[in-house]
Amino acid sequence: MSPIVRKKGERFTIPSKYLLLILSSISILLMVLTYGTSLFDVPVNTVAGTLIVPFEKGVSRAGEWLKGRKEELTSVRSLLEENARLREQVDKLTEENIILMQERYELTDMQALLSLSEVYYSYNKVGARVISKDAGNWYDTFVIDKGTNDGLALDMNVIAGGGLVGRITKIGPNWATVTSIISDGVNVSGQVVSSDLTLIATGDLQLTDRGLIAFSQLSDPDGLVVKGDKVVTSHISDKYLPGLLIGYIDTVTNDANNLTKSGTIKTASDFGYFSTVLVITDMKNTEYE
Repeated sequence: MSPIVRKKGERFTIPSKYLLLILSSISILLMVLTYGTSLFDVPVNTVAGTLIVPFEKGVSRAGEWLKGRKEELTSVRSLLEENARLREQVDKLTEENIILMQERYELTDMQALLSLSEVYYSYNKVGARVISKDAGNWYDTFVIDKGTNDGLALDMNVIAGGGLVGRITKIGPNWATVTSIISDGVNVSGQVVSSDLTLIATGDLQLTDRGLIAFSQLSDPDGLVVKGDKVVTSHISDKYLPGLLIGYIDTVTNDANNLTKSGTIKTASDFGYFSTVLVITDMKNTEYE
């Protein structure tokens, strides 16, 4: 009886040595067919194309997406850091620009004061810085950083810009309050240089927006005074030294009495802004009476 044949009713089995031989033969045959022929290329490629390639494409796309997000995050982080650096630079440049502008204004003021000092070379003067002023757009009353400790005293005249600004009306050891000639009700005895005629210049804040102060009591029957004539402080002024420039005639009008004239004067100084002034330490009451 064959070793692999069983009687009726018995289980069919194959001895292990024959089974091993069969499987080995099949394996060898498959190896020969695989490496020697293209019999399995199409099915394998079909399976690979159907399952593996889409998977690989998906993985590749996911990798590319993650790489793109990483590059975007890196770019955003770089831009934020660059923006922070630029903001710091802008803040620094803005601060430096403000300082330069302040220095430029101060230099301009100093140059104006130097020119003014040369004009009034015969008077003794002390420079001072404006440290505060009353509310409003105009320097009708302001405080400077010099006082009695610096040799200043009440009624000393103050000049800035183009000419007379005002006089000291309050004072302390290291400060002084200056009331300017544009303040309401402040009177200054003036003189028209071209004709030696006198007038009274009066502060009027309503005119200050136009850079003007009022004048009155001008006796000029011959019409000698015209627009543009220079007006300075007169010798008969009780608080102001003579010869300080007040401004220039702007308008002249005949009064109702037909004996005197009034009008306006364009101030020599700009009362909208100044940071430094010169205080004339010579006193009218002691040297010019």
